[in-house]
Amino acid sequence: MCLKKYACYVGLSLIPFTLICIMANALLLVPDGKTWSSDQLSVHVLLLPGFIGRGLMVLCPGITAVLIGAGGSCGKGCCGHRCRMLLSIISSIFGILGAIYCLCVSGQGLRHGPKCSVNGKWDYHFRKNSGTYLNNRTQWNLCEEPRNVVPWNVMLFCLLAIISSLEILLCGIQLVTATVAICSNCRKK
Repeated sequence: MCLKKYACYVGLSLIPFTLICIMANALLLVPDGKTWSSDQLSVHVLLLPGFIGRGLMVLCPGITAVLIGAGGSCGKGCCGHRCRMLLSIISSIFGILGAIYCLCVSGQGLRHGPKCSVNGKWDYHFRKNSGTYLNNRTQWNLCEEPRNVVPWNVMLFCLLAIISSLEILLCGIQLVTATVAICSNCRKK
């Protein structure tokens, strides 16, 4: 069945994206390759958007989609098909919510900029700029500690935002196809 194959492809694409986002979030916790205390890290990093939103909350729809593509464990026939599609709908909604969380936190992390030390004072020195620091790379050198934290955060938060957008699209399509499949007639014609 076409929907089963599509669900399997969606699941197989979501799982690597999940692992990439978990790694990106782990890297956000160690800017400059060193560990920093929680009061020296951005709140947007500490909210763990790649681990919670894009990681754990998207792993569920990824695994569910692969299981649906493999036939799942909901039984056989029309009832089994509808059960699998209902699970797909629920897990797709869960995945979309996780991706929206990751996208929102990553967007705010980009807008406010990293927490860094300038003249010995730890603060969000780019917050007042509302994201204009992204276009002015000369400002990126203002942060004394951690070194190169601005390009580090920009690169990783952009990666999280891009993958979250793709995940919203994939889970949204899976949601629509599962809804159509659950409403369709199971009888053979």
